[in-house]
Amino acid sequence: MTAQRADVARAAALLRAGELVAFPTETVYGLGADARNPLAIGKIFAAKGRPADHPLIVHLSDASHLERWAVDIPEAAIRLAAAFWPGPLTLILKRHPSVPDAVTGGQDTVGLRVPDHPLALQLLREFGGANGGANGGGLAAPSANRFGRVSPTTAAHVREELGDSVAMILDGGPCAVGIESTILDLSGGEARILRPGMLDAAAMDAVLGYSPEFGGEQNAPRVSGSLEAHYAPRTPLQLVAAADLAATAREALGAGRRVAVLAAQPLAFGHDSLHFCPASADPAQFAHDLYAQLRELDAMRCDVILAVAPPAGESWRAVADRLRRAAAGSK
Repeated sequence: MTAQRADVARAAALLRAGELVAFPTETVYGLGADARNPLAIGKIFAAKGRPADHPLIVHLSDASHLERWAVDIPEAAIRLAAAFWPGPLTLILKRHPSVPDAVTGGQDTVGLRVPDHPLALQLLREFGGANGGANGGGLAAPSANRFGRVSPTTAAHVREELGDSVAMILDGGPCAVGIESTILDLSGGEARILRPGMLDAAAMDAVLGYSPEFGGEQNAPRVSGSLEAHYAPRTPLQLVAAADLAATAREALGAGRRVAVLAAQPLAFGHDSLHFCPASADPAQFAHDLYAQLRELDAMRCDVILAVAPPAGESWRAVADRLRRAAAGSK
């Protein structure tokens, strides 16, 4: 047995024993627990400081296990799962009666996805056993960080933030995507994107023949990452237009503040209290780098992070969403 296989076997045993294991996905690192074990799920909420009514996403090893977790599964869900799983798409479906309330926040819906990371899939298969086991082998796994803070994209980020709250951390290297999955609600007939991700509406249109709407109505299910304030660094973050960046930075520096800047282009002037972090002009690369860069800027112990607002357009929607919520969480 290789060292990695031995690590996966140990991690699966810990999960079956009701412990928490952090593991990599293509989006961010997840804080995993047996999704059928309410006591284990309770440890997730305690470690993260997460509100008890905030639902969790259940990760599966294969789309064939859907019927163990959801009922009244629409044809659209089957088609999207075939096209995009494993991948960064979470489907909100009517929950199976056996799914614990602790997973769903007491709602009649459940979020499900199959992650696109070899180590995550290996862990899910080892945990569930043959055919996903009797219960479907699902792991509840929100991001492995304190609630409302910047999500982790490396194992080191998890260690820094959660430390001894986790029985084991599987290190699969940096996450390939870097921000959380797209969440698509299919529980009420009409397809609605409740959280944008790097899998966009145009990609789903190509499979469904129509483009899902954005945003939820008042009766939309509660889902992960939907609070107005989320993904926030400890250093206050302020979104500014590119045209206003220099003036805003000068004003803050003039007030004696230490300033960090996240932008594609550096400012034309320097200052001992000014720190620049280069942001990519490509939305996928920007998303990949974002959380690691926010953590890097946090470590500089500045008084404010000035982040240039991304361009308008579908390709930047997910990045804009994360930055907007990070700014709200900094207030």
